[in-house]
Amino acid sequence: MKEIMAVIRMNKMNQTKKALADAGIPAFVAREGYGRGKGLVNQAVLDGAAAGNEEAIALLGTKGRLYPKRIISIVVPDNQVKEAVDALISVNKTGQAGDGKIFVLPVSDSVRVRTGEAGEAAIV
Repeated sequence: MKEIMAVIRMNKMNQTKKALADAGIPAFVAREGYGRGKGLVNQAVLDGAAAGNEEAIALLGTKGRLYPKRIISIVVPDNQVKEAVDALISVNKTGQAGDGKIFVLPVSDSVRVRTGEAGEAAIV
């Protein structure tokens, strides 16, 4: 089993839910988060500042600003990892900075609280 943790744009959540469901992965957990990538300045802010936008100019002084994101956690059997990752990429890739990150982590066990099922039986 693997956990797939994806950090995506807030406005991509509905498309992501649909893509995962279409890939046969309807169950996941989502939460709000804040973060930033390795770039210190958003290109849109630089463009706005170059155009004379006062709000953009003011933002240039806020290095390390955190942006709202959505964090999704999915646990799948090993044979569904590629499908899940492909579904996430298909709707979240815009080619622009801030598209997000996907992490694939090992999961040693799982237990369904309601029934006591363990292992892959608890996630399928």
